[in-house]
Amino acid sequence: RLGGHQSRHPSFCRRVAMPSHPLRVAVVCSSNQNRSMEAHNILSKRGFEVRSFGTGSHVKLPGPAPDKPNVYDFKTTYEQMYNDLVRKDKELYTQNGILHMLDRNKRIKSKPERFQNCKEKFDLVITCEERVYDQVLEDLNSREQETLQPVHVINVDIQDNHEEATLGAFLICELCQCIQHTDDMENEIDELLQEFEEKSNRPFLHTVCFY
Repeated sequence: RLGGHQSRHPSFCRRVAMPSHPLRVAVVCSSNQNRSMEAHNILSKRGFEVRSFGTGSHVKLPGPAPDKPNVYDFKTTYEQMYNDLVRKDKELYTQNGILHMLDRNKRIKSKPERFQNCKEKFDLVITCEERVYDQVLEDLNSREQETLQPVHVINVDIQDNHEEATLGAFLICELCQCIQHTDDMENEIDELLQEFEEKSNRPFLHTVCFY
């Protein structure tokens, strides 16, 4: 599902100026560490009003073995995780890029956040894997509808490693730029997603929910 070639730096992202009213965007992965934070970083630099989230019950980071992850509560700050991993094995977590990632994260915000605990309204919620997409839809559909304001939930599968997170973040950025510049988002978004599927060779899922 993740085959195909994606340009590392889509030119659209870099050239187009933002309109005066940026989309309110949420980017969501499982632990709010890698994929959602890479996209958060790039989108914020492009002028979007963006927040990032995880949907898991806990934050999980790779440990010394696949069956021994480092597990943290969502209340744990990136700084505390960083210091904990330095204490446990600085060499290992420097080598695998986790310390570099946490250092990046703590420059963006203090700690990971769960989507299910956020009551802010967004125009666009982008998820990074289908399981997370299902959890976001379950949460949104369980909320009491108050304003009937639409929120577009879009999934694009991104593998949870550093290189794919970077490629995926540029793809998400380009998608947001294109959606931002549509004249009629509600009627044009499906055609736009079809174009992105063909260009990136990745499947996209799309559902409209209401607040």
